[in-house]
Amino acid sequence: MTHTSKKLDNSQIELTITVLPNDYQPHLKKAAHRLSERKAIKGFRNGKAPFDIVKKEMGDMAILQEALEDIVKQTFYDALKAEAVETIGMPQISVEKLAPDNDVVYKAVVALLPKVQLPKLTDITVKREAATIDQSKIEETFHALRGMHATEIPKDGIATDTDKLVVNMQMFLDNIPVEGGQANDHQVYLSEKHYIPGFEEQLKGSKKGDVKKFQLDFPETHYQKNLAGKKVDFTVTVKDVYERQLPELSDDLAKKVGQDSIEKLRELITNNMDAESKQKADQKVEIEILDALIDKSTFDPIPQVLIDAERQKMFYELQRDLDRNGVTIEQYLGDIKKTEQEIFEDFKAQAEKRAKAALISRQVAQEQSIVVGEEELDAEMKKLEEAYKGNQEYMDNLKKPGVRESVATTMQNRKVMEWLKEQVLMKD
Repeated sequence: MTHTSKKLDNSQIELTITVLPNDYQPHLKKAAHRLSERKAIKGFRNGKAPFDIVKKEMGDMAILQEALEDIVKQTFYDALKAEAVETIGMPQISVEKLAPDNDVVYKAVVALLPKVQLPKLTDITVKREAATIDQSKIEETFHALRGMHATEIPKDGIATDTDKLVVNMQMFLDNIPVEGGQANDHQVYLSEKHYIPGFEEQLKGSKKGDVKKFQLDFPETHYQKNLAGKKVDFTVTVKDVYERQLPELSDDLAKKVGQDSIEKLRELITNNMDAESKQKADQKVEIEILDALIDKSTFDPIPQVLIDAERQKMFYELQRDLDRNGVTIEQYLGDIKKTEQEIFEDFKAQAEKRAKAALISRQVAQEQSIVVGEEELDAEMKKLEEAYKGNQEYMDNLKKPGVRESVATTMQNRKVMEWLKEQVLMKD
């Protein structure tokens, strides 16, 4: 096998690889065996026909075409080793010459892993904000817990601040019914802010059987982009009104949620909020560190394949978040009047930033010899298996090729970030 190489724009390399007949002969024999397993040859059991018989029955070209993928895989890998370059993503293969008993010639274009020049970490300082707990949030949590255990009694009078209404609702935009804007038996808690600001206020003072018509401004950030920032008309029929009697904050309430006393419950809520506050402060610090490193590092051109891989991850993450909220990707795209390809384009800038962050993490790991040992990785895989042992789909995913490597990368990134925080965080 021989090869030549040529550097291309955007951190790519083109390899022209020539494979001699003697070099690819072993692949022909394996290919002939596979073909004989798939197609019956008279006088032989599947997979037992000699090479010469398979060649006579199926032809030299069929065998060579079957062997091509294996020929390319081996010789492309050998050429990369000879070039001593690091690549990323799958190569684009174009066959230049393919004929029995002749040299196989093909071109492979593949992205090179971009080089990164990190800045001096002494030039970067980040300050962690103090984690604080909003006491009003604790009281809101207690109120929500009381609400979960409220007693609801049908009411004939007008609805007041703490009542619950069951309504049928219709929404209109420019006198046209909004697709998906109808809801029957919709529950409205007047003591809680509705996702459409002002909605609950419009229903205060209503009673069973009332029909209320009003107009509200949808938030600019509403997920239904066709409604965001628009004035929407509502017709709401009040079917039922319930008086909600909330239980007292007592040990009995605490026991209903698995705690011995109201003091223990308050302690649990406070600890959870403290942990959440610290986590948010940590996330903010990590974003600031990566932003500073991205800003001060020098990168080779980022290959499109790397950006596209990040965009694909972002699209998957969007789908996952929509699924959690009961919204299909088709509904979402319809609401914002965009195609998948347009969304893909919108992700480009953020995807490039994420790709740079991944390259920085990899570079730091190399320079500081930050690695994940096999024992560490085994322990993490066992933790994941234990945590999701009741979820067969997740367990099956854990066994897929590449998942172990992905988990190792995630662990390495965590180690890198902990090391970076030790270097750049300002000491109190």
